[in-house]
Amino acid sequence: MTAAFRFPRFFVTNPSPCPYLPGKSERKVFTELNGDNAAELNDALGRIGFRRSQNVAYRPSCADCSACVSVRVVASEFQPNATQRKLIRRNSDLIATACKPWSTEEQFALLQRYLVDRHPGGGMTEMDEMDFADMVEQTPVDSYIIEYREPGVDGRPGKLIGACLTDRQGDGLSMIYSFFDTTLEHRPGLGNYIILDHITRAAAAGLPYVYLGYWVDGSPRMQYKVRYRPLEKLSRSGWVRFDPHEQAQAIRGVQPRDEPPLPVELVGMFRK
Repeated sequence: MTAAFRFPRFFVTNPSPCPYLPGKSERKVFTELNGDNAAELNDALGRIGFRRSQNVAYRPSCADCSACVSVRVVASEFQPNATQRKLIRRNSDLIATACKPWSTEEQFALLQRYLVDRHPGGGMTEMDEMDFADMVEQTPVDSYIIEYREPGVDGRPGKLIGACLTDRQGDGLSMIYSFFDTTLEHRPGLGNYIILDHITRAAAAGLPYVYLGYWVDGSPRMQYKVRYRPLEKLSRSGWVRFDPHEQAQAIRGVQPRDEPPLPVELVGMFRK
């Protein structure tokens, strides 16, 4: 006889300034992921728009705003456009390795350089090596960190230029957090390449989706998430496919920088 499943307890954070829309405040609802059913709970919550940070699942719960929309790429139907095909060819020499979720000094150094360039003054810039280790290693679900390296010399590993902490869920890959070398002029679009690689991985594994986190209409650093087709968004009636005209408007609306998924402002909130 199996133990009864315990319904999780949910909590709500205090309002704080929204990092994406000026003048707005954000609030999150969250629950802990622990015990034998942590992976099952994470899968179920992921399908209704929750994201994971360490052993916490959360989603926006703002009183006067619903701009954050969960989006996922339909990996099984994805066909890269001309720009994306060029990006794949440009980075075809990279060596991608799915590693166990153990943090390294090399990964942390790359993260620090990335944060200084792309998110100066953000909450994550205060992370130390222990915080980073917690972010990577404190996972109650099937996680790994994918490293992207340039070709090595004489059998030695090449330079680490990108990484992504990724969860494997029952119906897809969830990109928890990615970061990369922003100084490589010969590799523009590296953050988008990491997403393309995840789409390829999901399709090869027979997983239908790649979860990109939250798209925030009107936030320049979130617009990169609508560049992938077919794309689904979570609505009141469940997951629905983006209307092609609406998606085209969203792509044209703001000229974004090359950004990876950034859903983990909670890293600092749940420090011990």
